[in-house]
Amino acid sequence: MNHNTFIFSLLLLSGLAATAQKPQNNYTVQGWWGASADPFSPIVNQDRSITFRFKAKNAKEVKLVFGEWDIKPLLMKKDTAGTWEIRIAPAAPGIYSYQFAVDGVNVIDPANPVVKSGTEVYGSIVEVPGIDGPRFDEVQNVPQGVLHHIKYHSSALKRLRGMVVFLPAEYSRQTAQKYPVLYLRHGGGDNETSWTQAAGRADVILENLIAAGKARPMIIVMTNGLIDGTWAGGSSKEGVESLEQELLKDIIPYVERYYRVKTEKAGRAIAGLSMGGGQAYIIGLKNLDKFNYIGEFSSGLLSDAKFDINARVPGIFDKPEKVNNQLKLLWVACGKDDPRYSGHLAMVYALKEKQIRFESHETEGGHEWRFWREQLRDFMQRLF
Repeated sequence: MNHNTFIFSLLLLSGLAATAQKPQNNYTVQGWWGASADPFSPIVNQDRSITFRFKAKNAKEVKLVFGEWDIKPLLMKKDTAGTWEIRIAPAAPGIYSYQFAVDGVNVIDPANPVVKSGTEVYGSIVEVPGIDGPRFDEVQNVPQGVLHHIKYHSSALKRLRGMVVFLPAEYSRQTAQKYPVLYLRHGGGDNETSWTQAAGRADVILENLIAAGKARPMIIVMTNGLIDGTWAGGSSKEGVESLEQELLKDIIPYVERYYRVKTEKAGRAIAGLSMGGGQAYIIGLKNLDKFNYIGEFSSGLLSDAKFDINARVPGIFDKPEKVNNQLKLLWVACGKDDPRYSGHLAMVYALKEKQIRFESHETEGGHEWRFWREQLRDFMQRLF
């Protein structure tokens, strides 16, 4: 070994010795798993009253905007730390939406990750559990299904679109059985996920009904009913025709290719709320050879005094016996507090005048998810 090599070896060894020294570690996780903090907002109290809090030290006024219909904002009180608080009277079991109006600007609750959303974020969600047992739309300890979020190409709209498919728990166990399908449509401010979010609960409602023996196991297919992001686009004659072609040429073939479903009309239903209710009604009546059940909840289009069904489905009611023979169920519904109610009653009158067999369902309530969840619950019990 020459002199230079010897010196290099000594330097290398001394460097290794230096790096081999034990490093000092000051990192700690102590205290991470202490008692979790109490919920900040919202808090459902034992008497079913609800406490809401919002931190806004510099705000001059904060109000609670609670509910979906007939809303009366309630003034909140600020403490010395800048937290605004209100405790509202006991609420009936149910799902409620709310916001905070902070100096006139509505905002969601930053302490609550559960929200109602669609084309925008509409508000936060709080649940009041059932009293004598779980609510019909409350998650229960029953066999749980699965949700598939799917992208497909719409030939009518020439772009990728999304749909959500719910499979009941039985689907994975009964590997040879074929299932009927409910094609379920959303409202104007929503999207294909809205029926399975906290406000919609279509999957939860069906799971509970199946477990109680009140509904047949079925698949629910939820698609996007907007073509340009507006209610008008999803309700126009051209818009509904595009959505009809998308359903018939893209969605139903996709579902029947990749899922074990019944392919005859006796195994298909179509329904929807608000904008989607009008779509379901028109598409269903135009395709009586494909759907045995039609349901519409709170459709503004159908309630319009100028709406003419003959402009969308020419001559459909000219031969009532044909409609009555081909449809197992025509379900129309509207809340009595909904501004559309007078139009709904006019449509009911027209159906009676045309001797069309149908069922009309009216209960208290406005244009709100509570009414639509109840209608879906009752409608699904009549299917298949």
